[in-house]
Amino acid sequence: MIKAGNIHKAYGSLQVLKGINLTVEEGEIVSVIGASGAGKSTLLHILGTLDKPDKGSLLIRGMSPEDLSEKKLARFRNTHIGFVFQFHYLLPEFTALENVAIPAMISGKPRKQAEAAAMKLLERLELPDRADHKPEALSGGEQQRVAVARALINNPAVVLADEPSGNLDSVAAKNLHRLFFELRDERKQTFVIVTHNMELAEMANRMVSIKDGLII
Repeated sequence: MIKAGNIHKAYGSLQVLKGINLTVEEGEIVSVIGASGAGKSTLLHILGTLDKPDKGSLLIRGMSPEDLSEKKLARFRNTHIGFVFQFHYLLPEFTALENVAIPAMISGKPRKQAEAAAMKLLERLELPDRADHKPEALSGGEQQRVAVARALINNPAVVLADEPSGNLDSVAAKNLHRLFFELRDERKQTFVIVTHNMELAEMANRMVSIKDGLII
């Protein structure tokens, strides 16, 4: 599903990634651990095509993002990759249903069809009664589940999560972790999860540790 080879990335004189090699199989959940500043989030952003490496190669489903124009890359990202961040980044002026539906509408689905698909996901995530609520009326756990639904709306092949339970209490975090594995089993999706939560990290099929810009 993902093949990254000799990935380097620097910001000014700071070398963040120093030659990362990583292969992720279809349907696999891989956790990425390491100290703050080790390069975990930078790697995730490169895998998600949100940032470009200075050197190295990346294939996602056999496709090289380098070969795509900016417009085609944005469409590829919207269709094939879902993102879940520590801070949910829900749009405050829209309801939970609308937040989930927006990526589907961006991909070209009619509003009614997009909202129907969004409602199904909210039902799956046990949030149907919160569909008409704006983010400010939702708990932290509910907001993060809405963000997960938004990441899943276009049925992406890959879901990339950056500290997804970092702002949740222990019960909400455990529920979110369990949800990832249920979704993997149901949808055969691939997950790469950056986390400081060792309980979540150890649940993954494989745990990858980054130190000083290298996988150890």
